[in-house]
Amino acid sequence: MAFFTKLKDRLFKSSSRLEQGLEAIVEDGGEETTAPDPVIPQPEPEPQPVPELPEPAPTPQPVETPSPEPADPTPAPPPPELPEQAQSKGLIGRLFGRGDAGPVVRRTLDDDMLEQLEELLIASDMGVDTALRVTANMAEGRYGRKLSTQEIKQLLAQEIARVMEPVAKPMPLYPKRPQVVLVVGVNGSGKTTTIGKLASQFKAAGKKVVIAAGDTFRAAAVEQLQVWGDRAGVPVLTAPEGSDPASLAFDALTKAQADGADLLMIDTAGRLQNRADLMEELAKIVRVIRKIDETAPHNTLLVLDATTGQNALSQVETFRKLADVSGLVMTKLDGTAKGGVLVALADKFGLPIHAIGVGEQIDDLAPFDPEEFAAALTGLDSN
Repeated sequence: MAFFTKLKDRLFKSSSRLEQGLEAIVEDGGEETTAPDPVIPQPEPEPQPVPELPEPAPTPQPVETPSPEPADPTPAPPPPELPEQAQSKGLIGRLFGRGDAGPVVRRTLDDDMLEQLEELLIASDMGVDTALRVTANMAEGRYGRKLSTQEIKQLLAQEIARVMEPVAKPMPLYPKRPQVVLVVGVNGSGKTTTIGKLASQFKAAGKKVVIAAGDTFRAAAVEQLQVWGDRAGVPVLTAPEGSDPASLAFDALTKAQADGADLLMIDTAGRLQNRADLMEELAKIVRVIRKIDETAPHNTLLVLDATTGQNALSQVETFRKLADVSGLVMTKLDGTAKGGVLVALADKFGLPIHAIGVGEQIDDLAPFDPEEFAAALTGLDSN
């Protein structure tokens, strides 16, 4: 829960943008109502009888011999007061964290409202196709009904979580030793920091980890990895500045095998997807390590910077063709107002999302949880 709180706090740019947009949409053409909408935007209204569980209270009453009589008159008044409303209010309270509230603005879910919702989601970098699909699912079975901002946020979070659920997978660990993890991405995406955090977390989980500082063109990247390596107690293999990264990767895999390491994490230089020479260099690293282990790399993680927005889609397309990307890590979600790009990536590519990052500290990188992400993105409470 600590990471959810941090995620929600740091995704305030995205969530506040969505919240403000949703409020404006509902207020535009909405009207105040005091009674809750009889149809809750949950596809399972049947379980609503659950709130009636308080009725079994008579069972414990006999146990409380000192007050059997006063207990009977107490439950008697509530049933006539709130026969149906009690259930709907109780459920709404659980869904939206609200009890008896004052007048709430609700707006009828019609074509105009759906169009405004689509535009809002597209503006949050969710992409046209994904935005249309999400709003269509939200409207299914609810078209023509009046919904409040809170109810729409709940529906939106449900649909986002549904899109993200299939791709929320931790990085798989294999019995093959060493398991080679190649980390790729464009300049400034956060590869080096991500490798350091993952290595530290795997080491804490009892794995023997080796890091290869394959970004031999940037001294700062090597130094940064060495700091992480010292902090985590993980060896970092380096080469002189300007050395051939493929040669370093070959030597690192040889050493990792000799040392009986569980994981070899290879950093690579940041490269733009439109630079053919740099992309060929990445392909060379893959060819070289396969001379030692034809099944390597066992994982190819593409690190994406959330602040790049829709450009992340073209990066995934390019790196998938070149490096057979097996999973994604999204960083810098705390620095963007358009966190919806992660939903677009999940919907379009279906690649596993292993982790997300919201800062520079070791605990700012955590396994991807679709429900927590959806709640943080839409500004809902964790419950």
